[in-house]
Amino acid sequence: SGGALKPLPSSGPKSLREMPHPLATSSSEEMGPPLTPSPDLLLPRSIADKDLSLPNGTPVDTSSPASSSSLLNRLQLDDDLDVETRDLFVTVDDPKKHVCTMETYITYRVTTKTTRAEFDLPEYSVRRRYQDFDWLRNKLEESQPTHLIPPLPEKFVVKGVVDRFSEEFVETRRKALDKFLKRITDHPVLSFNEHFSVFLTAKDLNAYKKQGIALLSKMGESVKYVTGGYKLRSRPLEFAAIGDYLDTFSLKLGTIDRIAQRIIKEQLEYLVELREYGPVYSTWGGLEVELSEPLEGVSACIGNCCTALEELSEDMTEDFLPVLREYILYAESMKNVLKKRDQVQAEYEAKLEAVALKREDRPKVPTDVEKCQDRVECFNADLKADMERWQNNKRQDFRQLLMGMADKNIQYYEKVCVT
Repeated sequence: SGGALKPLPSSGPKSLREMPHPLATSSSEEMGPPLTPSPDLLLPRSIADKDLSLPNGTPVDTSSPASSSSLLNRLQLDDDLDVETRDLFVTVDDPKKHVCTMETYITYRVTTKTTRAEFDLPEYSVRRRYQDFDWLRNKLEESQPTHLIPPLPEKFVVKGVVDRFSEEFVETRRKALDKFLKRITDHPVLSFNEHFSVFLTAKDLNAYKKQGIALLSKMGESVKYVTGGYKLRSRPLEFAAIGDYLDTFSLKLGTIDRIAQRIIKEQLEYLVELREYGPVYSTWGGLEVELSEPLEGVSACIGNCCTALEELSEDMTEDFLPVLREYILYAESMKNVLKKRDQVQAEYEAKLEAVALKREDRPKVPTDVEKCQDRVECFNADLKADMERWQNNKRQDFRQLLMGMADKNIQYYEKVCVT
C-alpha cells in the first residue's frame, strides 16, 4: 500500500530517527520521546508502566501486596476468573511403556475438552510420545516465530536420574509435558495454531509428519530465510533491557540450580550413612539389657530422621529442580526470539538506508521495505506481550515454589526435632 512509513525506534551510533526519511511526507514529523532503559531489571519500563489486564479484560494490580496471604488470595481470584473464560482444557496423564523389537518408549494420554467451534468434538483423547511433543514445538517455532514458545524438558537427561523408564523419571516428565501443553493452551495466539489442533485431535500423528515440512507462514518464511548479512547497530533500549535481564536471570538461576543439586547429592549421601547408623544402636541395645530402652530410642529417632530427610530430598528433586530447569530453558527461548527480532530490525534498517541513498522521489513506499517494517512491529508487539505474560507466570510460579519449599523445610525440622 502507498503512504509514508513511520520509522521505528533504533539506538546506536546514529539513530534512524536522526536520518532524513526520503519516504516521509514531512521531514518535520514528530518521532515521539526517546526510549529510556528501565532501572528495574525485573520488568522493562515499557511493560511496567502500562496497565496490565487479564485475558478477560480484568485489570491487574501490579503493586506489592501487604502480605503473602493477600497475594495468594489475589492469585486465587485471578485463577477463578480465568477458569470462567477459558474454553480449552488439556491434561497429560496415564503414561504407558511400549516394548517393541527396535525400541522401548513411553506414551502419554493427552485429553482435551473444549467448547471452541474449530473443534468437531467437545472431547478428544490421544496418545503421544516425547518426540510428538518435540514435533509440535518445532512446528510452533516455525509458524509463530514472533512468539515465545514454552520449553520442553530435556530429552535424555534429568540430572540425578539414570533410568529414563523409572517411575520417578516418567512422572517428572509427565508433569513437565502437562505444563508445556497448559502453557500453550493459555496463550491467546498459540492455542489457535493449526499444528496444535492436529496434535490434540489426530489419531495418527505420523500421517502429518510424513507430509514433510509444511508450508510456513509468511512471517515464518521471512524470518527463517534472513541470511544474517544484515547487522543491527544496537538494540532499542527497551529490548536491550530485556536482554540484560535475561542474561542476569539465567546466570543467577543456573547458580541456584547447581547449588540445589549439590545439596540434594549431599543429602542422599548422608541418608545412606544414616540408614547404616541406626541399626547399630538397635543391635547394641540387644546386647546391653540395662541400656536397651535408650539405645532403641536413639535407633528409632535416627529412623525417623531418615524418613524425613528422604521426603525432603524427594520434594526438592520432583518439585524444586524441575521448575528451575524450566525457567532456565524458558530464558533461552526468549533470547532466541529476541535474536530473531534483531535480525528483522537489522534487515529493515539496511533496506531503509538503501532507499535513503538512492534519493529518488517515489510516489509509493517500496513493498519489501513496508513489509519489513510490518514484521519488526509485529515482533516488537508480540515479544513485549509474551514477556509480560512470562513475567506474570514467573512471579506466581516462584512465589508458590519458594513458599512451598519453606513449608517443606519447616515440616522436616518439626519431624526430626527431639522433644
